[in-house]
Amino acid sequence: MPYLLALSSSLLWGAGDFLGGTVSRRLPAVAVVGVSQALALIVFAVVAGVSGEAAQGMPAVGWLWAAAAGIAGLVGLVAFYAALASGTMGVVAPIAALGVVVPVGAGLLAGERPSAVQLVGAVLGVLGGVLASGPELRGGASRRPVVLAVVAGVSFGLVLLFLARGSEESPLLTLVGMRVTSVALLVVAALVVRSLGGVRRTDLAMLGLIGLLDGGANLTYAIATTAGLLSLVAVLASLYPAVTVVLARVVHHERMTRVQDVGVAAAVIGVVLVASG
Repeated sequence: MPYLLALSSSLLWGAGDFLGGTVSRRLPAVAVVGVSQALALIVFAVVAGVSGEAAQGMPAVGWLWAAAAGIAGLVGLVAFYAALASGTMGVVAPIAALGVVVPVGAGLLAGERPSAVQLVGAVLGVLGGVLASGPELRGGASRRPVVLAVVAGVSFGLVLLFLARGSEESPLLTLVGMRVTSVALLVVAALVVRSLGGVRRTDLAMLGLIGLLDGGANLTYAIATTAGLLSLVAVLASLYPAVTVVLARVVHHERMTRVQDVGVAAAVIGVVLVASG
């Protein structure tokens, strides 16, 4: 069950990234992130209130983990987009995808012991996610985008780790706290630059859907970490690049490279091994 939830989060993240990437072709990426997260926050706050979790509350340590996840996520996004502005997707995305080693390493250091078959599956999963990102195997890259991509990857990995730690108290309230933090910081940024990035009312439905997909992915991942090994759950949840490229192939008829084909295949085999181990 936890590994099915982790895989579901990967599917939701992949779909959200696909839609977000499509909308970002005409709107600033930061505006897409900010508005979609704000709309999703409203929904999840209502759910927390109706379900009674908001009334039950959460220990201070849970809110601290949630806030840390929100800050790390925002740092990761800023670094990722800055890296893309000075480099290419083929260099930036694969490096950022390696951030999954942060929660995997934390899980193993905490004493988790997956089976040999599951470890092989985890390695294939990480490799599949990197290859599905479409790495550029030729030519050099300047230092700036590489450093920024590393910062983004580590930040994204910390988000997965902090979400898992906060979810030990409450997955839903951790998600709400994470979104409150990131949205508050984005609101401050919007007030400073005095702009919403050109977002119109007609964009709100799509941005709301993107926010719900991203929030749903966070929530299913958070729940999965409470019942499964973090070192395996994080890998399965990080296969979203494969989902995004497959959707781009099916919907936009974008061509996949042989490397991406291998990445998707490796990810699928990795999922099977982790689930069967």
